[in-house]
Amino acid sequence: MSFKQTNFLKEMSWKTFEERKENTDCVIIPTGAFEVYGPHLPLGSDTLVSVKVAELVADRVNAIIGPTLEVGDSAMLDAFPGTITIKPESFKAYLSDVLNSLRKWGFKDFLFINPHLGNVALINQIAHEMQREEGIRCAQIDYWRFIQPHDKGIIESGDLAHAHASEAGTSVMMYLYPEFTDTNKWVNEHPKFNNRFPEIIQYHNYDTYTDSGTIGDSTLGTAKKGEALINRSIDRIIEFLQKEWCIKEKDSLIL
Repeated sequence: MSFKQTNFLKEMSWKTFEERKENTDCVIIPTGAFEVYGPHLPLGSDTLVSVKVAELVADRVNAIIGPTLEVGDSAMLDAFPGTITIKPESFKAYLSDVLNSLRKWGFKDFLFINPHLGNVALINQIAHEMQREEGIRCAQIDYWRFIQPHDKGIIESGDLAHAHASEAGTSVMMYLYPEFTDTNKWVNEHPKFNNRFPEIIQYHNYDTYTDSGTIGDSTLGTAKKGEALINRSIDRIIEFLQKEWCIKEKDSLIL
């Protein structure tokens, strides 16, 4: 049986890790959530997407994928069965411990792949704190928001294409995980709540907006659209890592 090369830290021996660590300062941290993502997609969609995106990035650049934080702060969705939520303080403490361990082993560049909106501010707070230390760099890919500027010519349903479990998210899941996508249950649901004061931050539970966990037309999702969104997003992330962090693509490395 041939030995499998991997970019996941959890799949490496300590000797393999030592060898890989000699050639990279960059670690990718996937984070996600356990929450409703429409009736047609799994509760762990955010986590599944973050892991796969991290893998696709690490396949092209010299980076190691660290531990996945599978559960986030999903308190506003707890009316839907299966939701698991982590208190913000618990999430931050756990992530901080993970990052401190990785920093101990010499990592200086931390790239967070995070599709879950509830985690964004928490990661921002930790990243700002870490960057106070000399030589540390952090960046976060807020994935569902990140792909929106890169959807030209792909999506059809306008602004709601990027709403919860709608056209864009469904397309990405159909491409990455077709085995977990049940098109017999997808829906086209517009928000049932009309926010007359969108410029004011308010605190409504998610079931105020949707009965299904979907906002938008998930039935317009296709694997082809998902592939295009994924490819554009990966190219953009690689461009950032090359131009801003000077991390080379693997095919340009002399190993």
